[in-house]
Amino acid sequence: MAARSIEPQFTDVQLDRIIEMAWEDRTPFDAIYAQFGLTEDRVKELMKREMKFSSYRLWRDRVTSCKTKHAKRRNPEISRFKCTRQRAITNNKISKR
Repeated sequence: MAARSIEPQFTDVQLDRIIEMAWEDRTPFDAIYAQFGLTEDRVKELMKREMKFSSYRLWRDRVTSCKTKHAKRRNPEISRFKCTRQRAITNNKISKR
């Protein structure tokens, strides 16, 4: 068996935020890496482990077709991690208007 590096233990709040960021179209994997130290492959592993398989497949299909999730495929004019139209996030819950 190949030795696997030890993944940091995340709190439930951190896991929720990582999953939320992974679902957001405009949040690149680089932003998840910058905040939580998880590479794209580790995010994929985490999503597969934390979600139902059918939800994971939907997410993978969405990520594969989304150009904004990969910094190298993004429009060079986009230099921010957060969409300007994204609502404020408080304690991992989207605030109501």
